[in-house]
Amino acid sequence: MTNDYGFDLVPALPEVFLVFAGMALLVTGAMRENDASRIVTPLAALSLVVAALLVFGADKTPEPIFAGHFVFDSFAAFLKVVILIGSAVSIVLAQGYLQDQELDRFEFPLLILFSSLGMIMMVSANSFLALYMALELQSLPLYVLAAFNRDQLRSTEAGLKYFVLGALASGMLLYGCSLVYGFTGTLLFTELGAMLLGTENGAIDLGLGALVGLVFIAAGLAFKLSAVPFHMWTPDVYEGAPTPVTAFFAAAPKVAAVGLTLRVMMQPFGPVAGEWQQIIVFIAIASMLLGAFAAIRQTNIKRLLAYSGIGHIGFALVGLAAGTERGIYSVLIYMTIYLVMTLGTFAVVLMMRRQGRYIETIDDLAGLSSTRPLMAAAMAIFMFSLAGIPPLAGFFGKLYVFMAAVDAGLTPLAVLGVLASVVGAYYYLRVVKLMYFDEPVEAFDRPGRLELQAICTVSAVLVLGFILIPAPLLAMAQAAAAALMP
Repeated sequence: MTNDYGFDLVPALPEVFLVFAGMALLVTGAMRENDASRIVTPLAALSLVVAALLVFGADKTPEPIFAGHFVFDSFAAFLKVVILIGSAVSIVLAQGYLQDQELDRFEFPLLILFSSLGMIMMVSANSFLALYMALELQSLPLYVLAAFNRDQLRSTEAGLKYFVLGALASGMLLYGCSLVYGFTGTLLFTELGAMLLGTENGAIDLGLGALVGLVFIAAGLAFKLSAVPFHMWTPDVYEGAPTPVTAFFAAAPKVAAVGLTLRVMMQPFGPVAGEWQQIIVFIAIASMLLGAFAAIRQTNIKRLLAYSGIGHIGFALVGLAAGTERGIYSVLIYMTIYLVMTLGTFAVVLMMRRQGRYIETIDDLAGLSSTRPLMAAAMAIFMFSLAGIPPLAGFFGKLYVFMAAVDAGLTPLAVLGVLASVVGAYYYLRVVKLMYFDEPVEAFDRPGRLELQAICTVSAVLVLGFILIPAPLLAMAQAAAAALMP
């Protein structure tokens, strides 16, 4: 299948499918009156799953299209499958909450669908132009989702904060891209990478102007990652946005942002890794430490998970700081495990209801093991895994990134990561202590939503069972990491 310019569209078939599916569902939702959400929601989730199957079954041979601005390879395929599945689960996760809060509108799944389209384009971006267009397509629906509950002050405030700071970050990113283009003369990642790889000393040939552009690009990407020092929006937006929106923010967009950061740093700027490695090391250390210490005094479960997410981005960046194929491999494993743990945790949070009212306070989990033992067990599994306690999946995620850092000669960074992980374990274990050793408070409502129980159960099984069958994920991550290396 080709267009009028002779470009092969087969590598972009998932994106093309989502465009047409989104448009068709938008028209369907607009034409229906009372049952639009009931029809559009399952079809939107199904569309994301179908797109994931198209990616999974496609030929992974690297193939640039659209004049080299878009590339499909094993790296993009791996991340697209993770992103699309995470987005589909987020839609399913949200339905009970949206119905209870009278927010069940067909626009919600469509916003997630179009944002997911931007995300999968991000990880296939092969130029600064494609990067920026995809990033904006991902971000604009997220601004609306943050303020989706427009009758609640916290939600509208979260949307406004996210929009203003997001616009600032997009401006910084665009300015950095323009500087790099102006001083190198190319927009394409492959051309810039070849240009720097072909020089005797890439760091000098990059030039001061392009180096400043790289700093601005790193700053814009750090905002999308919610990494320190561009994390200021995260706790307020996580707390203020509707809980299913927070769950979505914490899952698929994080994976997409990490994937984009890996591609930008390793492909065009891979030959000058020494120029950006110190930036990534600083951001990783600052994020790990702030995530570890700032979460200790939180009383709201969503704010705690916000700081937890900042810390986990720091751990993932440890692998990127290594600047090696093993480092990329470790980051891909880490983010996949993190997505599973996060969706499972938010499934438990969405089951925290008392007399029909959703609860967000950590202290309300006290004595949960006595009133809802299975719910407490699932939450304990996720907390132990997020803390990195063996033999759960979260332990292996951290192990891989720390090993990659040690192999790259960044032993002090790995040691700091271990220490931050020990500090962070305190607030995860505090949740477990509340559930199992404190006096019970009033019991939560019975979890009537089967989809929440199913997501919670599957996530817990995956976290527990990773040690038994790690080979499929490790093999796919290895192929994806190899595809990104020059």
